[in-house]
Amino acid sequence: MLIIAAEAPCKNTSMLVSNIKMMEAVSGALERSSPAHVMYVSSDAVYRDSMELLDESSCAEPSSLHGIMHLTREVMLKDAVDCPLAILRPTLIYGAEDPHNGYGPNKFRRLAEQGEDIVLFGEGEERRDHVHVNDVAELIRLIAWHRSQGVLNAVTGHVISFRKIAEMIADLSEPSVTVKGTPRTGPMPHNGFRAFNNQATQEAFPDFRYLELAEGLAKIQNEALG
Repeated sequence: MLIIAAEAPCKNTSMLVSNIKMMEAVSGALERSSPAHVMYVSSDAVYRDSMELLDESSCAEPSSLHGIMHLTREVMLKDAVDCPLAILRPTLIYGAEDPHNGYGPNKFRRLAEQGEDIVLFGEGEERRDHVHVNDVAELIRLIAWHRSQGVLNAVTGHVISFRKIAEMIADLSEPSVTVKGTPRTGPMPHNGFRAFNNQATQEAFPDFRYLELAEGLAKIQNEALG
């Protein structure tokens, strides 16, 4: 069993090439070995933007270098391995120990912990799906245990605006902090909406349940308080 998840932040063409070279080395090693099962942790960035619900059958036509990198690596793996291959495509991941501090739950929570105001892009109108890191880890465990193959999105099936997320975090904070909008300087990513149908998760693992965002944020807050 081999799980592949490592990557360098893909923000320019040089980083794109570096990530592809990493997978070239991995693919070569896989061709010379005989793993029983391979899993690749990809990203929902491979999908084309749509105002409709996305699912595993949606068009993989990425508009970012990050999405192009993941889709390329997926194709390289499909070409390299003869064993069952599982591809997990998580949406935005949040958790107490997240190292990226990306815009959203992770950054908002850290700002609130420091007593700083949460500053939004525009008014935080964009609606996105967020998945707790523990849920992603549990899906990885289930896929490995069952030696599952094919594509699965790690998505809760619910979207919520960044403003609402910020307000939820502000309400959990003690003392509470202020949520502020700012003039928007560019277009909203993904046209401000990226929603998923998670029926495939329900069908694959009927006993699995995603944490609702409110549950996940409360869990992180409790962990932070010890």
